[in-house]
Amino acid sequence: MVEKQLRERGIHDERVLAAMSKVPRHEFVSAQNQMEAYADHPVAIPEQQTTSQPYMIAAMVQAARITPEDRVLEIGAGSGYQTAILAELANQIFAVERYASLTQAAQSALARLGYQNVKIITGDGSLGLPDAAPFDAIIVSAAAPRIPPALTAQLTPSGRLVVPVGDSEQQVLQVVQKKPDGSTSVQTLDGCRFVPLIGEQGFAG
Repeated sequence: MVEKQLRERGIHDERVLAAMSKVPRHEFVSAQNQMEAYADHPVAIPEQQTTSQPYMIAAMVQAARITPEDRVLEIGAGSGYQTAILAELANQIFAVERYASLTQAAQSALARLGYQNVKIITGDGSLGLPDAAPFDAIIVSAAAPRIPPALTAQLTPSGRLVVPVGDSEQQVLQVVQKKPDGSTSVQTLDGCRFVPLIGEQGFAG
C-alpha cells in the first residue's frame, strides 16, 4: 500500500509514510471488509460512512504539515484510522464525530492499539471544538459547501486547515493557511469525493 499507492503517487513526507506503514488499517474495518482493508479505495463502515482511500488520507495529512509538537483537530473520526495516523505524528489529537456509535468504536480500536494522546467527542464537527482551541492543524474528513468560518477561527497563527469543499457530489481539497495577522490564504489541491459534512456550517441533515 505505502510503496504503490502512496510513494509512487507523490506522497513524499517520510513521517507520513512511516505512520501509514505502522498503523494496522485492518484493525479499523469490519470482519466482512478485511480483504479490502488495504485496497486503493474507500471502505464502508457503519452509519453509511466510509474510511477514506489511503492515498487521500496521506495527501490530506501531508498537506497539513503536522509536527510532533502540534495539537490537531480531526473532523469526522469515522473508524478512527486517520485518528491513529495523526496520533503517530502529533502531540495531541482531538476529534469530533457525528455518530455516537462510531465514536465508541473508534475509541475502542484506538485504546486497543495503545493510543493515549487522543480524545474523541460526539458532536457537530462543522463547529469545531472551541473549548479545546486553538489548533495547529485541522483536518476535515467530510465535504463542506464552503470553508467553515468556525474552523478557521480555531486555528493558531500559522495554523493549517485541510478541507474538501464543493457540492455533495464532487469537491476539491483546499488548504487554508492562517497568517499571524489573522488573514488567510487558500491553496487548491486535487479533486476528491467525500461524504457530506452535516451540521450548522455544513450541509443540512
